[in-house]
This record gives sequence, structure tokens and C-alpha cells, in this order.
Amino acid sequence: MSYEFTIIVPVYNEEDNLKRVEQELSNYIKIATKKTKILFVNDGSKDKSQELIEEICANNSDFTFIQFEKNCGLSAAISAGFNTVDTELVGYIDSDLQTAPEDFNLLLAESGEFDLVTGVRANRKDSFVKNMSSTIANGIRRAFTHDGMDDTGCPLKIIKTEYAKKIPMFKGLHRFLPAMILLQNGSIKQIPVQHFPRIAGEAKYGLWNRLLGPLLDCFAYLWMKKKYVNYKIAKKG
Repeated sequence: MSYEFTIIVPVYNEEDNLKRVEQELSNYIKIATKKTKILFVNDGSKDKSQELIEEICANNSDFTFIQFEKNCGLSAAISAGFNTVDTELVGYIDSDLQTAPEDFNLLLAESGEFDLVTGVRANRKDSFVKNMSSTIANGIRRAFTHDGMDDTGCPLKIIKTEYAKKIPMFKGLHRFLPAMILLQNGSIKQIPVQHFPRIAGEAKYGLWNRLLGPLLDCFAYLWMKKKYVNYKIAKKG
């Protein structure tokens, strides 16, 4: 049976988390409702992440990786993953594992009807400042995009690959994935998922990344929306 679903795992200096990532995703593969493989995207880590990634992939045939020459950011890592996968469905999860891989099955249950299914972090286990800044940023983004999504920053998503490969990514656009699917006349849905405190490693985003950066990205999205070219091929000869 060939693979049907690829999970992208962006990695940047996560050496303390990767063994747990291996265990959790290996456990998920056993219960996944679609045959699943894992793609690590090492975004120029400066710690021992690459060494661990190569060890994990050598020991697990369902795990593969790509490595950037230097740090390019989360949007670039996700975009590279989208461009690399060859399965019908693609998803991603952060390597801090603040969301649970088993919740992918909740999203997969809706992936036949919807072109993007995203998690909404229920009972978030983050600091007050992080939760409040994310709430404000999501409100600003909804006002610009009208995508109806409550938590686009949730690092648990599934997209039909044909849609994912058409997303013109630039820095910050990972926050606008539902809106970019809507630009393709696709359908989207959000589903509550579990959320946990970060156990190891450090958060990569400060107040600027979570609040002021996304505000500027909204204007970039409006430019993208105005210029976006959308088409579907009716016939080939």
C-alpha cells in the first residue's frame, strides 16, 4: 500500500525534542487512518538536530528529511515541504509537540470533504502574554482575510496537496494558509485539538513575531489577494 499522507515537521534547534518526536510519530503511524510518512525539514539548525534527524531516518523507513543550507524561517520550511511531498494529503506539526499527533485522525476524518482542515488549540497551555498576543493577532488577521478561522497559528493542519503546491509562500504567509485555500475557491474547516505545555527547547517567536509581524503580513496578504492568479485546467490534449 502506497503512502497517502505526509506529515511535515519543521525543525530549528530542537535537539532536546527530537527523540520524543520520533517516538510520538512512530506511535501515530501505527494508528493513522491513512498510510503515513514523515518529512523533517531542518531549517538550518545550529545544534545537533541534523545528526539526530539522520539517525532517526536511518532507523525508520517511514521517516525522511531535507536540510536547508541556512535558517530561512518557518514559511520557507513549510513551502519546501509542500514542494517535496508526493502524497494526496500533506500536513504539518511543530517539533515542540505542543499538539498531539493522534489528533491528525480527527482532521483526516474531514479531509475528504474539505481542502484544508486545521486544529484549534483548546485550553491553550501557553503564557498569558502569548495567549493574549495570539488572540489579538488572530482578530486582526480575520478582519483582513474574513477567513472565519479562530487560530491559524495552530501547528496542526492537513491540506490536499494539489492546493498546497499552489500556495505562493513568502515569509509570514504560513499564518494565512486557510485564506490562501479560500483564494483557490477551496473549502476549509477548523476542529478543536489538544494542546500541551512545551517540555523542552525554547519558543522561536517573541512579541514581534506573534503580534506586530502578523499585522504587517496582513498588508502583504492583501497585495497577494489582489494579484493572485487562480485557474483550473478543463481539458488537456
